[in-house]
Amino acid sequence: MGESFIFSSESVGEGHPDKVSDLISDSILDACLAQDPRSRVACETLVKSNTVVLAGEITTQAKLNYELIVRAAIREIGYTHDDDVFHADRVFVTNLLTRQSPDIAQGVDARRATGKKTAEQGAGDQGLMFGYACNETVELMPMPIMLAHRVGRRLAALRKGDGPAWLRPDAKSQVSVRYENGRPHSVTHVVVSTQHSAEVSHRAIEDYIIKQVIRQAIPARMLTSRTQYLINPTGRFVVGGPQGDAGLTGRKIIVDSYGGWGRHGGGAFSGKDPSKVDRSAAYMCRWVAKNIVAANLSSLAELQVAYAIGSPEPVSIYVDTMGTGAVPDAKITQAVRKVFGFRPADIIKQLDLLRPIYRATTNYGHFGKRNMPWEATNKVAALRAAVCVEV
Repeated sequence: MGESFIFSSESVGEGHPDKVSDLISDSILDACLAQDPRSRVACETLVKSNTVVLAGEITTQAKLNYELIVRAAIREIGYTHDDDVFHADRVFVTNLLTRQSPDIAQGVDARRATGKKTAEQGAGDQGLMFGYACNETVELMPMPIMLAHRVGRRLAALRKGDGPAWLRPDAKSQVSVRYENGRPHSVTHVVVSTQHSAEVSHRAIEDYIIKQVIRQAIPARMLTSRTQYLINPTGRFVVGGPQGDAGLTGRKIIVDSYGGWGRHGGGAFSGKDPSKVDRSAAYMCRWVAKNIVAANLSSLAELQVAYAIGSPEPVSIYVDTMGTGAVPDAKITQAVRKVFGFRPADIIKQLDLLRPIYRATTNYGHFGKRNMPWEATNKVAALRAAVCVEV
């Protein structure tokens, strides 16, 4: 590929209103799973001004104080300043959670029901999910989104550590990468918007973010004399978080996945237990795609699966290496079907998903993180054997 182009991806900080909602939802999910691993959770959160609204469906044996969970999540993010309208100790919490619909439950449960064609656990909904991997980074992720996450993580670490007192929780980062001959070449633009207290000057913010955040987070080899830095480009970002904008669970699905590089099926992750294939099958697809690339069967791979509600078997499995495969895609697909199980119950078992691990996924992407089970490359040998490639 001789084409030169620029591709951009964004990340958002822990104090972004949508991520506040995501963390609250995932905190409630983890609290349910910690007491009752078979909990069925679909928790949606709305935040605005000094209000938190919980809605959705939860069926669990867990005994929870939802208000305490909400306040603890907000406190962890950092909305604890005296001048915060959205403050961990002062928000009003409205709970509109109900039990899961019995009509959905009978489709998911591993039992027979009238009109259901199998006694196996079925998918919690219809839908399509994607997974992606490529060899651009050590995480086998697209470089733009990984660099954007690194900037966001660095900013948060400084805010929570020994960084300046003017840093506040709401933030966004965006990184544009120039590609030459199909490979990342250099960073052309870095955009950072960070909430701050009122007394600090724009010049001080700009100088600090460039020197202490961007240049520490992005490898020097990727930055050039022509790289442009756009720091708080409106000139002021004092009013932020839920005071400045409403937040909703599941509204940052591209940030959560591949930064726009790999496709997304449209289903959100946060607040959903693993019976919801929106989440678990997306994790499964990432696991499979990453193992394909790690096995050197291709330099990139995208996987799509699709389900019908209540049915255990996916209606389709599609592997696309976009012309980079060492063997034909059909042969890789055949190997994938042999090595991996795609029934919802099999996904949950293979990835050990009935555990309170989901708060760790909320911020800076669900993929590319160490220690998450779907990031393991433990099926490389089996895949290579299945396509008869020497290990």
